[in-house]
Amino acid sequence: MRIQKSGGFVLRSKTVGALPIVNRFLSRMRFQEVLDKYLPLDDARIKLPPSRGIALLLRNLMTARKPLYALGEWAEPFDPAVLGLERKHMKLLNDDRVGRCLDRLFDADRPALILSMVVSVVREFKVRLNQLHNDSTTVSFFGKYIDADGRQVRGKPTPRITFGHSKKRRPDLKQLLYELTVSNDGGIPLHYQVHDGNITDDQTHRQTWDVLRELAGHPNFLYIADSKLCTEANMRHIAERGGRFVTVLPQTRSEDAWFRDWIQSHQIPWKHVWTRPNTRGLTKPDNVYRGHESPHCSAEGFRILWFHSSEKQRQDRITREDKLDRARRELEELRERLLSKRTRLRKREKVDKAVASILSSTGTRQWIDVEVVVTSESNYRQSRPGRPSPKTAYQREVRKRYDIRWSQRVEAVTYSANTDGIFPLITNDRALSLRRVLRIYKRQSRVEKRHEQLKSVREVESQYLKGAARIEALLCVFFLAQLVDALIERELRQSMMRQRIRTLPLYPEKRKCRFPTTDRLLELFDGVQCHTVKKPGVVDEYFPPNFTPLQSQVLQLLGAKMGDYAVADD
Repeated sequence: MRIQKSGGFVLRSKTVGALPIVNRFLSRMRFQEVLDKYLPLDDARIKLPPSRGIALLLRNLMTARKPLYALGEWAEPFDPAVLGLERKHMKLLNDDRVGRCLDRLFDADRPALILSMVVSVVREFKVRLNQLHNDSTTVSFFGKYIDADGRQVRGKPTPRITFGHSKKRRPDLKQLLYELTVSNDGGIPLHYQVHDGNITDDQTHRQTWDVLRELAGHPNFLYIADSKLCTEANMRHIAERGGRFVTVLPQTRSEDAWFRDWIQSHQIPWKHVWTRPNTRGLTKPDNVYRGHESPHCSAEGFRILWFHSSEKQRQDRITREDKLDRARRELEELRERLLSKRTRLRKREKVDKAVASILSSTGTRQWIDVEVVVTSESNYRQSRPGRPSPKTAYQREVRKRYDIRWSQRVEAVTYSANTDGIFPLITNDRALSLRRVLRIYKRQSRVEKRHEQLKSVREVESQYLKGAARIEALLCVFFLAQLVDALIERELRQSMMRQRIRTLPLYPEKRKCRFPTTDRLLELFDGVQCHTVKKPGVVDEYFPPNFTPLQSQVLQLLGAKMGDYAVADD
């Protein structure tokens, strides 16, 4: 709050920003009520209630993303009411107290807290649970994190921050695996789980599906995930309990190899299933999808559906040609090094290793044959040092020199070209059509988008904590922030659809935005303030924010009222 005095008048300016919008959704979620239930103030020594500290941290993640040690400075200009605090709490904000709030969240029954929160959201916002999309990502950490080795903290296990398969392509960094499940209806986060950094995705699905069945109240929802779901144990676990799934058939499966071999000599009766209009570039054609159900089921007896994408076919061809061009360039450079008199590649083992490295890094091992050619080079030198003379004896030295020759495997390239653009999906649902299965799987991008927002907008990888317990609790707060984020985004887009509004000028220079995100929306309200003018003996005069037409339109679309921005006087 900012106070200015002049001529007996006192002007009090209180920053509210976008927090009233966030608070409106928190209220509908019964957010504070659920936090108070699972994080009670049961210790008289605690000055900052844990539920208030966690709620403050969430509001910070939603609107500012400041580290724990800067929370007090960030909160200072705001009115305490919009932060969910009392004025006495404002001076208590520091990283130590908020860190202890995270400790309390770690010690609490977090699965029950999340389930209670999500159930409230599903009921209030009428989120449909007929299709649930699951995916995981890695959260990288810059540091050693020696103590984050999976040990128990206050009787509870903690995740192990360690090296693993990095989806960020940073094998030099330690990581955790963050698993998320969202609804098809607006991409609403419904469940999350934090795993050790070296765990594989195929080990997480059974436990996740069981939790989702409890949330949905029945097993008959459609569970969509990537190829790590496609193991016999995972698929049978779902099918035998009355569940349904759609996933990708990995190329490591024999069914995939059989079909790719089969189409080399057979004409596939493809059926047109979908034409996806191109919206990203005027020069690109629409993406045409064709489908065909494999005549053979999987080893487990499930349907295998093959699809052909015209855009994927084009991309596969370009990718292969780029790989071959790169391999040729690198092999030519290697040949020049071998023919140089100063080459250090004078042993066959080193030459073979250099060739293998090129074929591996370019991914062209199946398309290129490389032959190492060995030649002998004779050299003569004096047997003894000194000035040469007619009687000087010479010794003959024979040194091996290496050269390489390569050729393209025409049959292998033709084989790959015949399979350009195809990909297989597997499902146990006999009622779904080819078109329906494809459209369902293409919505997997919604959970991928949540991962992208978690890392870019919420900056989850800028960790300022060292203890594994507090890190796990903070990731719980990140999930709750994702939940609020998705609800605001869904509400705005649905309202735009109902009112037939195609775009909003939310981008810089008032450029139009077809699919507004919460982050862009909240930025629109940065710096919004309320003002009160006071003078002894005169009735105080309150000045609400002076909204722009765009801000007023957004508030109307969200169902917000001017009263949401009314701030109580001190």
